[in-house]
Amino acid sequence: MRHFQPTYAPPSPQVLRVGNHLLDLSRPLVMGILNVTPDSFFDGGRYTQTDALLTQAQQMITQGAALLDIGAYSSRPQADNISPAEELKRLLPAIEALRATYPEVLLSVDTFRASVAEEALKAGAAIINDISGGQADEQMYAVLARYQVPYVLMHMRGTPQTMQQLTQYEHLLPELVAYFQKKIAILQHKGVSEIIVDPGFGFAKTIPQNFALLKHLATLHILEKPLLVGISRKSMIYKTLGHPDASTALNGTTALHSLALLGGAHILRVHDVQAAKEVVTLMESFWEAS
Repeated sequence: MRHFQPTYAPPSPQVLRVGNHLLDLSRPLVMGILNVTPDSFFDGGRYTQTDALLTQAQQMITQGAALLDIGAYSSRPQADNISPAEELKRLLPAIEALRATYPEVLLSVDTFRASVAEEALKAGAAIINDISGGQADEQMYAVLARYQVPYVLMHMRGTPQTMQQLTQYEHLLPELVAYFQKKIAILQHKGVSEIIVDPGFGFAKTIPQNFALLKHLATLHILEKPLLVGISRKSMIYKTLGHPDASTALNGTTALHSLALLGGAHILRVHDVQAAKEVVTLMESFWEAS
């Protein structure tokens, strides 16, 4: 067996502008996941009621989440394709409740629909997190330019319903770099400057491809954009460990978060904020050791 010698790739972007806020990226940030869906792969159905949503949000904020990411459309493989109206019916009350109770918290919205993104921004969201990278709705970039908000640009092929059949790549990392370079150039031409890159773990990628992507994550620093990593409790963890589902994947998630930070991840998108914050603290001590 070859010895794995990870190297920390110092991230180049140091600040992310979110409205009137400047987020310091010199220390990795944690984004808490709040799904208001009945069918998300781990927390589906847990936070569809306002009281449960606010309780979980308070816990995440207390534990140190810098951002909360709200999803009203499940992107797990083979998830139901709901209408924009249904997505907004789930999403807008959640945004309004969070804004009223925690007005200082920065809210990201996980949607690939321009109309949903615009209504979410009007309601008080500050970031758009698009699993399709703008491919699902050609109006998305225009909305981003109009509202001048940060954009999480993710890599995916197809849709959540078809992505598992679209995992053939000649060279995974070069193809991802080319994809992001093209998308970033288009976004910047349209006036969108605050762009976060998400390589899309689990989206149109096999388990071996996910691990190859994680191992070579530092390659994506050539893009000179903040990197967001979303591997929390995903099937690449529990299937590799022989576990039945995501409920027992926290320990594996923590291990892979350590590797993501060694690869220079700026933001960890997670279900378990306290565990992720502890990884960040321990990794900082590791980096600072003489």
